[in-house]
Amino acid sequence: MSVRIANQIIVLEGRCRIEEAEMLLGYLLEDGDRLVDLSGCETMHSAVVQILMAAKPVISGRPIDPFLCAHILPLLETERSPSGGGPL
Repeated sequence: MSVRIANQIIVLEGRCRIEEAEMLLGYLLEDGDRLVDLSGCETMHSAVVQILMAAKPVISGRPIDPFLCAHILPLLETERSPSGGGPL
């Protein structure tokens, strides 16, 4: 699995495929204040990106892929809403 929980942090690593999108959503719905670590992420399906954009969790680490760093990470590092992250 490329989406897992470690010490209450959601870790995305390797190739995050569409199959992991539902698991990511479940983790964020359980606790929207969880940090999401992208430091081991090689690729990310657009469904995973959309969930992260909608949930607006706090992001940690930089993905391995230069495209994700340059074009996707800035979209995910926007300020959180006053109520924080949380259920979608």
